[in-house]
Amino acid sequence: MRAEILELLRSRTPEPVSGEEISARLGVSRTAVWKHIQTLKNLGYEIESVPKKGYILRSAPDLLSPEEIVTHLHTDWVGHHIHYMKTTNSTNEVGKKLASEGCADGMTVVAEEQTSGKGRLARGWFSPYGRGVWVSVVLRPPFLPEEAPKCTLMAAVAVVKAINKYKGVNAHIKWPNDVLLNGKKMVGILTEMSAEFGKINYIVIGTGINTNVPRSMVPDELKPLAISVADVAKEPIQRVQILADYLKNLEELYTVACKEGFNPVFDEWRKYSNTIGQAVKVIAPDKTYFGTAVDIDENGLLIVKRDDGITEKVIAGDVSIRPASARGKLYS
Repeated sequence: MRAEILELLRSRTPEPVSGEEISARLGVSRTAVWKHIQTLKNLGYEIESVPKKGYILRSAPDLLSPEEIVTHLHTDWVGHHIHYMKTTNSTNEVGKKLASEGCADGMTVVAEEQTSGKGRLARGWFSPYGRGVWVSVVLRPPFLPEEAPKCTLMAAVAVVKAINKYKGVNAHIKWPNDVLLNGKKMVGILTEMSAEFGKINYIVIGTGINTNVPRSMVPDELKPLAISVADVAKEPIQRVQILADYLKNLEELYTVACKEGFNPVFDEWRKYSNTIGQAVKVIAPDKTYFGTAVDIDENGLLIVKRDDGITEKVIAGDVSIRPASARGKLYS
């Protein structure tokens, strides 16, 4: 109900909307309208009450609340069920719990802050309050468990398409799913799965997008490595719009993957890759070698032509890929 009231107020701003009109449109009493307006004010919405004219929405809080998400969202089913928290340890942990309890396909878990955000290879993810998009999406795909890792590449494409809409932003993907701006990491993606033999029970895709983390807030050890969208954008950014666009992109890519397989998704990934065609250093558990990243295969594995002429396929999570311009110490 509150989302519908907000949508109506937004559509008429800066003109007032009478309580009588809201009541008639939504089929509730004017007293109920007044109570919802008070609740919205308590949530941080600035709503002016003009005697004999109605209500005017003056401003909205910078929150990723369901009320805000719904008014920006244009999906068929992803994000239609939202679990919102001010603070949590990890949206992925909450998502896995909800998934195991039978939550709806497309359930979206959003937090303003994560105290124990998770990245790939057991790394943490800095997730300060109100300074990013910390979100996990629960999916119940029809494809086989071995297809699940491809979802991380899919999510990376969804993020890049969402943030590159802003002037001055030109993000790329470092294989397999690190989203970089100006060579620094801006996004972390972690896909976790529950499966049985030949069947996926659920996948949880956790995504952390640094949208507007001030440099002063970034831990010293991360300052040389991290960046936010706001650091390079030439126009104001909206966290809720980035989230809504990401969910829309994710739904579209996932729908294609379910119907046609992941090849069209990988074609999109290639457009944003900053790894293919580069000299690389591969550090595997049992060996280290140099070469050139040639492509990704049908499973999303990186194909590297080694300097000695041998072709290798690199498995995500087992190696570190480091772009370089020359051999030896010039590798970063």
